[in-house]
Amino acid sequence: MATLTLKNIPDDLYERLRQRAAAHRRSINGEMIHCLEQALQPRRLAPEERIQRIRALRPVIDPQTVAHDDLIAAIDDGRP
Repeated sequence: MATLTLKNIPDDLYERLRQRAAAHRRSINGEMIHCLEQALQPRRLAPEERIQRIRALRPVIDPQTVAHDDLIAAIDDGRP
C-alpha cells in the first residue's frame, strides 16, 4: 500500500477530522481513508434519486442558455 503524508492542514479542519474519527471509533488515519473513499469512489444512484436531482435542477437552468437542438443532440447521443 502507498503512504501519503499531509502537511499544513488547517487547525479547524484537523479538529473536525479528529472529532469524526472519535465519533466513528476510528483512528484519524482510518477516518481520512474513509473520507477519501467516500469522495473518490463513484456512487450509483437509484433511478428515483437521479430523477429527483434532475427535477431539482430544472428551475435553475436558464432556458436561454440551452438551445433546443442541443437538448435533442444530448438525448440522442449514444442511441442507435
